[in-house]
Amino acid sequence: MSYFSSLGLAEPLTRALASRGYDEATPIQQQAIPALLKGRDLLGIAQTGTGKTAAFSLPSLHRLLTDPKAHRPASCRMLVLSPTRELAAQIAENMRGYAKFTNLSVQCIFGGVPAGKQARALTRGCDVLVATPGRLLDLIEQRALTLREVEIFVLDEADQMMDLGFIQPLKRIANLLPKPRQSLFFSATMPKAIAELGKQFIHDPVRVEIAPQATTAERVEQFVTLINQAEKQALLTLSLRKGLADGSVDRALVFTRTKHGADRVVRHLESAGIPAAAIHGNKSQAQRTAALGAFRQGKTPILVATDIAARGIDVTGVSHVFNFEMPNVPEQYVHRIGRTARAGRDGIAISYVAPDEKPYLRDIERLTRVRLAPLGLPENFLEEARRLPAPSRRKPAQTAGRSSDGGRKEGRGDHRGEGRNDHRAERRSEPRGERRAEGKPHGQHGQRPEGEGGQRPKRRFRSGGRNGVGAHAGKVRRTG
Repeated sequence: MSYFSSLGLAEPLTRALASRGYDEATPIQQQAIPALLKGRDLLGIAQTGTGKTAAFSLPSLHRLLTDPKAHRPASCRMLVLSPTRELAAQIAENMRGYAKFTNLSVQCIFGGVPAGKQARALTRGCDVLVATPGRLLDLIEQRALTLREVEIFVLDEADQMMDLGFIQPLKRIANLLPKPRQSLFFSATMPKAIAELGKQFIHDPVRVEIAPQATTAERVEQFVTLINQAEKQALLTLSLRKGLADGSVDRALVFTRTKHGADRVVRHLESAGIPAAAIHGNKSQAQRTAALGAFRQGKTPILVATDIAARGIDVTGVSHVFNFEMPNVPEQYVHRIGRTARAGRDGIAISYVAPDEKPYLRDIERLTRVRLAPLGLPENFLEEARRLPAPSRRKPAQTAGRSSDGGRKEGRGDHRGEGRNDHRAERRSEPRGERRAEGKPHGQHGQRPEGEGGQRPKRRFRSGGRNGVGAHAGKVRRTG
């Protein structure tokens, strides 16, 4: 008998889990599911990849199965709120898998695609609705949806919701929910502002905390290369070309701080014959879905992403994470490297740090209490870099007006919403020098990367030695 069978979950759910080969529960599932089966509210502090989707899905689906009710028009019995489209689609896909031997219906709504089709799908009502806040409020204002029948409410990735500027939409949604309900509140971190938000949704909750706040994945080897900004692209291109050729790199995620930077990295990689795609807020939903699908299937081994677009990406087989640009919020580093070392595998995270990014590195090491191991430049780096082809000057795929899927351009139409907040959040961390010519390092023309809210690094650093590159590689050393 598996752990899930011993919990007394409905037979169709345990059968679905058995078909997926799920026998053992993760720590968050062991702590959360028994409390949720008793109807308690939950405050969960856990990062993406800890198994929290199953932790809230299984007991909730069990409740819906054991208390069947006819669908009410334009309503749902369970509402799951997610900050991004990719994460919403992923949650809905998982929940459909858990419910595949039942008659429970799962719908998913988000921006970037026509709202009319989604409204029609909700006409008869559903059991579970997974949504982003912007599109949810859009459909409520169009009278295509009501929240009066919600019995179970899940707010996922609350800290990311606040980062994206969803605080006011969340307050509006809170006022529309019925008082008698079961509420689940999840966040990777729990600063005071998040805790205050949680009080609006949950009452006398069971608190479940999996792993200390903002700790990094234990199975990820973390390295750093100190290098001038202008040389980062050549180093990334050479490293990926070698890694893909010798098989040491299976699939890699590359993180940039800006949307334009992500497109620029892809152009350079493609010019060098390396298949790559970008995913960010300026891409249409069809483009984002296609890029993520090709990456998940291994057809495109390199995915270049901004922090916002990558939140919630759960793709097994990601062997490497490259921080092409360092995040100016140290917690974001934890989310980035958490994309690798999944499902019991090991992973490697490599960060490229320009001289004016050293304050970010120091903040990250202070938060994680891990000192990144220095990693030097490849042999004959400068000679190999000179041989790289120049990128084409083609324009990236159209990002204005209507997208290829017929929906409104992301960043314009999703109820003051998801796309627009994607755009605003990225602009907050976008360097002032973003419009500089390709290949110019940060710091030229008097520009330097800005921190959250437009703040600059505390002080400038000089690089040590040629390019400030460390001379050796080693294992991760823990400090403190």
